[in-house]
Amino acid sequence: MFKPLHNYVLLERIEEESKTAGGIIIPDNAKEKPSRGKVIAVGDGAFDGDDRIPMSVKAGDTVLFAKWAASANEVKIDGKDYVLIKETDILGIL
Repeated sequence: MFKPLHNYVLLERIEEESKTAGGIIIPDNAKEKPSRGKVIAVGDGAFDGDDRIPMSVKAGDTVLFAKWAASANEVKIDGKDYVLIKETDILGIL
């Protein structure tokens, strides 16, 4: 399995509902990329001098992350799509 380094987090996107509250179906080309994800793996944390800063998220957490995260990298591992982002781009745990 893939193990992120330092303060990187590997996420699997959670698809948003494809229908509005009023019942209107949103076509695939009009959908935004989801900004929710399930944490698959986390690094050990970034260094602050000689000390390591512990990670705030863990594998299995569902998180909300910045839609246009500067550090976001789309990666494919074993044929499955993931997002690799820095922990600082995670807005909160759901």
